[in-house]
Amino acid sequence: MNGPCMQFCQNYLLEHEITGKTVLDVGSYNINGSFRALIEPHNPESYHGVDMEMGPGVDEICNAVDLIDRFGKESFDIVVSAEMLEHADDWKTVIHNIKTVCKPCGTILLTTRSKGFIWHGCPLDFSRFEAPDMLHIFSDCTLLGLQTDFVAPGIFIKVQKPANFNEIDLKDFNVLDISGEKLE
Repeated sequence: MNGPCMQFCQNYLLEHEITGKTVLDVGSYNINGSFRALIEPHNPESYHGVDMEMGPGVDEICNAVDLIDRFGKESFDIVVSAEMLEHADDWKTVIHNIKTVCKPCGTILLTTRSKGFIWHGCPLDFSRFEAPDMLHIFSDCTLLGLQTDFVAPGIFIKVQKPANFNEIDLKDFNVLDISGEKLE
């Protein structure tokens, strides 16, 4: 995570939206920064960080493809995910799960990497997302903020899940696949 990711969260996830709300952080392992430090001072009802392995910022081991099985539908007011989506082999299921565990009228805030960002395995790196991709992927939600990273190729988005949510089908939608690239 870099400064612009943190700044996006700080600018677009405001205290009145957080106080008393339930928060799920998907991919919460704190390698180089976490939204937790920005969110917890605003007194959420709960803040729960999940990742594939224990480490700083992780409250529970849970693969993002298992979020619905673990937490059920419409369980969190706010779902955040910082710099994780490009590491998900099955990003479509991860997006579906994030949308599904988010309550109606809840907030989703996500940051990820775009074309031109180097392959960075942690341990794996699969995809790159651009602004038009995010606009399509979240076209079933209300857009509240979209910004490109001005330091390194990346995209940040904040959306609200509508009360009458009708999920779009992403089956035939593709983003840039970089899984064959290697570090040199």
